[in-house]
Amino acid sequence: MSDIVYGLHAVESLLKHQSASVVALFHDEKRQDQRLQGLLAMAEKVGIKPSPVSKAELEAKAGSEKHQGIVVEISNIKSHPPLEDLLDALNEAPFLLILDSITDPHNLGACLRTADAAGVHAVIFPKDKSAAVNATVRKVACGAAEVMPSYPVTNLARCLDQLKQRGIWIVGAAGEAEQEFYDMDLKGPMALVMGAEGKGLRRLTREHCDYLAKLPMAGSVSSLNVSVATGVCLFEMVRQRQS
Repeated sequence: MSDIVYGLHAVESLLKHQSASVVALFHDEKRQDQRLQGLLAMAEKVGIKPSPVSKAELEAKAGSEKHQGIVVEISNIKSHPPLEDLLDALNEAPFLLILDSITDPHNLGACLRTADAAGVHAVIFPKDKSAAVNATVRKVACGAAEVMPSYPVTNLARCLDQLKQRGIWIVGAAGEAEQEFYDMDLKGPMALVMGAEGKGLRRLTREHCDYLAKLPMAGSVSSLNVSVATGVCLFEMVRQRQS
C-alpha cells in the first residue's frame, strides 16, 4: 500500500534519507524555478524518473492545494529501530518527547520539527486517538518526519512505566501545576509529556508523571498552542543540558 508525501522540504528530506521508498514522483509541468528543478535533479541521481503533470493532477494526488509543485508516492518506508534498541545505543542521557493524544496533524508536524531542532532522541505518542504521521504531518514537519524516530504505542501509561524503569524522569506540562518549568532541574535523562489540544494531559498519563510543571503566563490568555509550548519547554531542557 502506497502513501503520499508532498511539499518541497518533505520531499527533499525523503530523497536524502529514504529514496528507496519512493515509488513515483510527480511535478508541476509548468514550474521551472530553481528549487523544484534541484529536487528533480536529486531524484534522477538516485534513479527516480520525475513525471510532469498538470497542477490539477497534483492537487488530486495530494488531496490539497499546498503541494508546492511536487508529490511523491511512497511504499515500505524504512522503520526506525525498536525504542528499546535506540535507548540502549545512546551515549548520552535520553531526551524524549511524549505527545498525549495530539489529534491535529499540523500540531504533530510542528512538534516533530521542533523535536528534531532540539535534538530530541525520539517522539512517542499513542496509536489511538492521535494524529498519524500522514502527508500533512510530513509537510508541516519540513523534513523532520523522515529523520525523527517516532513511536506510536498501544498503551502510553505502560510505556511511561517502562521508561521510568530505565531511570528516565517523566515531567508533564500542566497549567494547574504548582511548580514552574524554569525552576526544575532538567539536565538528566528526561521525557517531556505534552497534553492534547484544549484538554491537556489525560488523568492516567498525569498519574504516571514524576513531576508536573507549568509555564509562567503573564498575559490574558491562559495557555499556549501545544506546538508552541512544546518548543518553549524543549529548548529550556536544551539550555540546561548544555550547561
